Amino acid sequence: MGRTICDPLAQVKCGQMIFEKLKISGSYLIKPEFKEDERGFFGRTFCQNEFKKIGLNPTFVQCNLVINKRKGTLRGIKYQTKPHAESKLIRILKGANYEVLVDLRPKSLTFKEWISIKLDADDRNLLYVPEGVGHGYQTLEDKTEVFYQVSEFYSPDNSSGIRWNDPTFNIKWPIEDRIISQSDQNYPNFS
Repeated sequence: MGRTICDPLAQVKCGQMIFEKLKISGSYLIKPEFKEDERGFFGRTFCQNEFKKIGLNPTFVQCNLVINKRKGTLRGIKYQTKPHAESKLIRILKGANYEVLVDLRPKSLTFKEWISIKLDADDRNLLYVPEGVGHGYQTLEDKTEVFYQVSEFYSPDNSSGIRWNDPTFNIKWPIEDRIISQSDQNYPNFS
């Protein structure tokens, strides 16, 4: 538990993107294929048709930008409950993150498992988090900027989370000098 697993045999090239299945059912690392010339490069980071072909939710209703001032900032682990459960598409614009996904879906084959994956601005990859999977991260650099799209509008009544250090999951966070909001510290344990 807690290791990032991308199965190269489970890679699917669809259009101008490569979708790599991760260990948490329904989650993907998405690698845009960039075309480069003397001017720079071009790549597609989202296509509704390509998401549909892979079986991912292709509808995003909000885009969010998070600017984290300091290395070690820990956010989450958050999710929204039904009927406002949301999927997320995450990209790092500046800096780097240690991303954590926790499967909270009782009927999932990977229920109560977690994975981590490093995302950084230089690799330009994206992370797809399906509905029912908790998401959190810890910044690996100062001034890390995170851009993410969500499939549901924010619903305070459906907003929930689990404690970042819940013993049920025993998540290994890379930086011990953590900056955590009071609200994130107050989430209950899973049990």
